[in-house]
Amino acid sequence: MKRFFIIAGILLLLIVVCGGIVGFNLFRDSAIKQFFATMKPPAATVSTVIVKPSDWTPGVEAIGTVNAVRGVDLTVETAGIVKSIMFHANQKVADNAVLLQLDDAVERADLAAAKAQNVSDQTALERAVELQRRGVGTDATLDTARATASASASQVNKLQAVLDQKQLTAPFAGTVGIPKIDLGQYLAIGSPVVTLQDLDTMRVDFSVPEQQLPLLKIGQTVRLGIGGGGNNDMPFAGAIRGIDPKIDSASRLVSIRAEVANPDGKLTPGQFVQVRVELPEEPNVLTLPQTALTSSLYGDFVFVVRPAKPAANGAAPAAKPEDKPADATKTGSTPAAKPDEKPADAAAKPAEGEKPELVLAQVFVKPGRRNAGIVEILEGIAAGDEVVTAGQNRLFNGMSVAVDNTIDPTKPANKQAAQQ
Repeated sequence: MKRFFIIAGILLLLIVVCGGIVGFNLFRDSAIKQFFATMKPPAATVSTVIVKPSDWTPGVEAIGTVNAVRGVDLTVETAGIVKSIMFHANQKVADNAVLLQLDDAVERADLAAAKAQNVSDQTALERAVELQRRGVGTDATLDTARATASASASQVNKLQAVLDQKQLTAPFAGTVGIPKIDLGQYLAIGSPVVTLQDLDTMRVDFSVPEQQLPLLKIGQTVRLGIGGGGNNDMPFAGAIRGIDPKIDSASRLVSIRAEVANPDGKLTPGQFVQVRVELPEEPNVLTLPQTALTSSLYGDFVFVVRPAKPAANGAAPAAKPEDKPADATKTGSTPAAKPDEKPADAAAKPAEGEKPELVLAQVFVKPGRRNAGIVEILEGIAAGDEVVTAGQNRLFNGMSVAVDNTIDPTKPANKQAAQQ
């Protein structure tokens, strides 16, 4: 009998323990479900911008090549051996500066002989003139002396020109490049020596489609950016100096030439540049940073931040002014509200000093022109809308957000760090 009670007690204890474990598991699962069902995800942090009408400067963008307004590859006019090189790489030289001297010993000797012969011929001419004046000379002798003196003078000029060809001079002031010759080297006629470029003013050649030709005219402002820079980096300014009157029938492009000042020498002939021809400014244009625009298969859209709508609390609708409670018909007066009662919409409003909850609305827009990281918005948003500019990678419609505009994604990070 005693053993029976012991076994019964043990079984009862096992039943209680197992039931407790099962109940605890059921309670835990129910609590977890309820927690996740009622849990509100944390608000995502985003940067925003308020849409405002602004002045828009449209432009025609193209790719161009830089060349010096005056640039030439210098060559020798005559053959000879290099005797002296009078320049070094990247040297600025003046107009008519001597850059190269070829061996001219033979030419100098010939010139000296021709000058001596010319002096003799001039003396003979003066003697013939004197004899003619005295009446003892003939006209034939005078004509012969005059022709001989003229021929010898021409020979002197010819040999002087040949001697001058032994020197290479700069046709204009500029900067020379790397020498392509060495001392003692024999140069044939037309051998390249060095390039000479005037880097103070540069010309930029580029092409635009024929549809954009009516927008361009001589004198319009042109801005240039070096190929490696960003969209906002266009520090060089110039003007259009030439428009080709003929459209290329194969490419349907029009050749344009602009001139740009280059006082610091940052532009180099042959360099690739980004070109933007600025058109007249347009007022009251809605724009956004390009970081705010998201493209998808369904179109381009932005996220607009808006206050959350009050949730329905199931309260009865407010009575109309002409409606009266049932007991009011008896007493003729409406019952006074209790001190602790609040209007139905007061519970939905945030407390004083508390910011209202913000949610996202996905809005499809129609983008227009783009320039320097800014895009024109033609349809979809209005002035005063608050649009997300950064942090929208994991956003969705109706999501709660918190706005933090301490970082501006449209500006470089190093500039913002310097300002802070």
